[in-house]
Amino acid sequence: MAGILLVEDDPAVRIGLELALTRQGHTVTSYASGEEALEHVKVRRPEIAILDVMLPGIDGVEVCRRIRRLDQLPVILLTARGDDLDVVVGLEAGADDYVVKPVEPRVLDARIRAVLRRMESVASDRITFGDLVIDRGALKVVLSGREVHLTPTELRLLLELVRHPGQVLNRRYLLRAVWDHTHVADSRLVDACVQRVRAKIEAVPAEPEFIHTVRGFGYRFSPP
Repeated sequence: MAGILLVEDDPAVRIGLELALTRQGHTVTSYASGEEALEHVKVRRPEIAILDVMLPGIDGVEVCRRIRRLDQLPVILLTARGDDLDVVVGLEAGADDYVVKPVEPRVLDARIRAVLRRMESVASDRITFGDLVIDRGALKVVLSGREVHLTPTELRLLLELVRHPGQVLNRRYLLRAVWDHTHVADSRLVDACVQRVRAKIEAVPAEPEFIHTVRGFGYRFSPP
């Protein structure tokens, strides 16, 4: 069960989701604007944030960006059907997952639990690849003596790749292992997350040393 921050400007949708998630055992605090949500995060950190992309004032993507500057709080975006651009921009801003509207509460609950399981399932040990050190117990990644801040999903993806050094992992496998998804259309979750991880651990993200793309197949972790 989770403490959830829900941000949705449509009163009917907001109240309906709050009631449904509360029935699932979660504690829900809801707001109609991004400004209110950001103030709440400063005072009381939730376990996960669910943000509608289309909010008045500060939209959900910008709320996600601002959260990411300060915290690795898990974020799920609510997007309108067919708004692929919103999905891609949201994932690049650091969102961990997305759910397409109209929202089925049971699907949203499953996605919430999957994101939180990713936070809990990180094993306790250290892995070193040259200047890259991954401490799974402390949930820390250090590169050349500098701590790299990864979201739980980014860390889980990196760990999954590290578990299979030199092996090509396809997007379908990574969706299942990292996101608990099976729908191949969600492969953009993988691509966006890989891009974010590369931006944080690669000296030149466009010429990666650690995470390599195998075109037509997937990704391979091959430390230098």
